[in-house]
Amino acid sequence: MSLTDPILYSFRRCPYAIRARLALAVSGTAVEHREVKLRDKPVEMLAASPKGTVPVLVLPDGRVIDESLDIMRWALGRNDPEDWLAGDDAALIAANDGAFKGHLDRYKYPERYAADGVDHRAAGLAMLGALEVRLGEQAYLGGDRFGLADAAILPFVRQFAAVDREWFAAQDLARVQGWLAAFVGSPLFEGVMVAREVWQPTA
Repeated sequence: MSLTDPILYSFRRCPYAIRARLALAVSGTAVEHREVKLRDKPVEMLAASPKGTVPVLVLPDGRVIDESLDIMRWALGRNDPEDWLAGDDAALIAANDGAFKGHLDRYKYPERYAADGVDHRAAGLAMLGALEVRLGEQAYLGGDRFGLADAAILPFVRQFAAVDREWFAAQDLARVQGWLAAFVGSPLFEGVMVAREVWQPTA
């Protein structure tokens, strides 16, 4: 880390933060990582991005990027050694971030949304069925190599699978399950999921 590195406010388990960290890592972008508690957000983060969600990237020139996909594309636009941008699919990512995320939230937290978790699990499963078909036609979501669409969507599929691992393992999603397992077992994922102490400003 140097004094000119961007500052990244992040939360380890947040899928939006995970995908930003993936792109920063694969692009070789050094950052000052500031792990936060979402229930006790630092004033420095809120000053940079009042909406109060992670990730937030503060560039050395003071510019702030506070949308995860924008962080991904910024990092990969600077350096894309594995050609992730070739595997971008804006429509597929939008479906994940919209409908699938909505079903995921209501499946995982039905009491919070006064929702029928089983119905939303079924709707999420149907969307994963479309990914299963796609992965039968090509190795990854964006083509024959792991790319931006995979990195952007996988953290949410991981979260969906973790709600009820036995149920997920029993579904007819062999390709999705294999794609997810390879991702979770990768050195890249393990590297961005290292546990960190919560950042505290120096006095």
